[in-house]
Amino acid sequence: MKIPIDLQSGTIKEKKSEFVCGIDLGTTNSLVAYINDGKPIVVKNEKHQSSLTPSVIYFDEQGNIIVGDDAKQHVFHDPQNTIYSVKRLMGKSYKDIDQSHPLGYTVIDSDDDSLVKIKVRETFYNPTQLSAEILKAIKQNAENQLKVEITKAVITVPAYYNDTQRQATRDAGKLAGIEVLRIINEPTAASLAYGLGLHRDETYNIAVYDLGGGTFDISILHVEDGVFDVLSTHGNTQLGGDDIDALLVDHFVAQNLCDDTEKNRIQLRQIAEGTKKTLSNQLSADVEFKGKSLTILRDTFNEIIRPIIEKTMDHCAQSMKDSGISINDINKAVLVGGSTRIPAIKDAVQHFFGVVPDDSINPDEVVALGAAVQADVLAGNRKDILLLDITPLSLGIETVGGLMDVIISRNTKVPIRSGRQYTTSVDGQKNLKISVFQGERDLVVDNRKLGEFILKDIPPMPAGIPKIEVIFALDPDGILRVQAKELRSGTATEVEIKSTYGVSEEEMAMMLLNSIQFAQEDMKKKQLIESRNEASNIILSSEKFIAQNRSWLRTDDISTLQNLIDDLKSVIKEDDRDIIEQNMQAINVFAEPLAHQALDRNIQDALKNKKI
Repeated sequence: MKIPIDLQSGTIKEKKSEFVCGIDLGTTNSLVAYINDGKPIVVKNEKHQSSLTPSVIYFDEQGNIIVGDDAKQHVFHDPQNTIYSVKRLMGKSYKDIDQSHPLGYTVIDSDDDSLVKIKVRETFYNPTQLSAEILKAIKQNAENQLKVEITKAVITVPAYYNDTQRQATRDAGKLAGIEVLRIINEPTAASLAYGLGLHRDETYNIAVYDLGGGTFDISILHVEDGVFDVLSTHGNTQLGGDDIDALLVDHFVAQNLCDDTEKNRIQLRQIAEGTKKTLSNQLSADVEFKGKSLTILRDTFNEIIRPIIEKTMDHCAQSMKDSGISINDINKAVLVGGSTRIPAIKDAVQHFFGVVPDDSINPDEVVALGAAVQADVLAGNRKDILLLDITPLSLGIETVGGLMDVIISRNTKVPIRSGRQYTTSVDGQKNLKISVFQGERDLVVDNRKLGEFILKDIPPMPAGIPKIEVIFALDPDGILRVQAKELRSGTATEVEIKSTYGVSEEEMAMMLLNSIQFAQEDMKKKQLIESRNEASNIILSSEKFIAQNRSWLRTDDISTLQNLIDDLKSVIKEDDRDIIEQNMQAINVFAEPLAHQALDRNIQDALKNKKI
């Protein structure tokens, strides 16, 4: 079944004049843009008359949340409660994070692959919640400036974002009271801002080099007849202007501008950012800090950041290799992100692609402007870009605790094939029931069940060992095929679910309305269930640890760890997530040195009577 063009947002037929904005949720700054008289315009910041709102959040002692320029000034004197660069944490576990340049606030370590948490005062947040606060602030500013209510938007993400990061961005929009009509890649948005592909007689092979505050990606696109075809994309979600700032801070410390302390590094970070901007326009910059001064030349700066530039060029080479076309086929290179103002980066891009890069549109604003163009298309105001058929509602499966894990997000182009890997939660589990749901709520009880099946005869293994891959394949006719396979044994089964689009327009509209209306409530329930699941895993692993290592553990250590386990058991059923988190953290902190001792003993035992 084809989705009518007026149902791309999954709602009842929209009016042509409906207001939909574009949002660039950036690592360093965030922006809102809209279309006025056919032209994209960035909304100015109400207080500071700048198009850029710093993506910084400050939590004061009274519990107030401050976002933007007023929050940024607190990085110096209260870094523990000032959150910045949260985009680099989106959809990440602790082990995914670059530890070479620590942040000023507390990011909670975890023994498993769960997403990171940030502790601010006595409360635990995740990156999705923090990003939602940024979205709320720029949404409110735009509403005040434009005198309209903003309920729908297109939000951009790095092209190299994975499914988890894209879903986290969508969830952030939902928490901010925004229905995210589409998540689009930043390079595609930049191409739209330049007007590429808006005329049917134009054909381009475009390289979009996007170096933002915290992420880098390079995309090769073929644009013809208004259709954007991404030939390849490559990049690094842990590479950006923040890393350039960190290298400058290393240089300041090496030149004895100050002692090498965490506090000094945090304060030098903002000075480094200003120095970087100065050296993009001048041949030298003077740096002063706590009574000491230092002059840095642009040539020196270029040498300092050479490793960053070379890494981006490696990604460019890989993306060109994947694209299937040659450098000679590239006829346009577009620069995106504030860091591309650095002359050495412009020179490197020109040398690599053999064309003078285009930065005629403000690199800080170009992505938001392009998102506004895409928003205008979805609002039905322009017909010169081809929109493909899409899935009207998200599709996913039920996971532990009754959570909805989305495998294909709504507004995804079809046909599409997407999958994820799961495991068992019980020792010796032989059968696994897979229930398929459709909807936008975080709990399956609030979504529509499409069907279920059982993956049988899984070889009995300890919990967490089986690797079960679930693949959704959605064809152009809206027929969903779901395959589940245990990868270690090859056990597999497949079912076909036909009524994928079997929801009326009224039901679809109500689903989407409820997903916004109950977003805060849903997120709290989801986080509580996730914390309880994590706590259950910690209890199980901690009790196994005691049983397996009782022979050498001290009595006091066993007693203390058991008491911490009992404390966690006593609060696991409570509705206060922060108390559960605090008890889990207490176990992790106490057990970490014991785990290291156990590892050392296992290594010693393995090496006994062996020659090295």
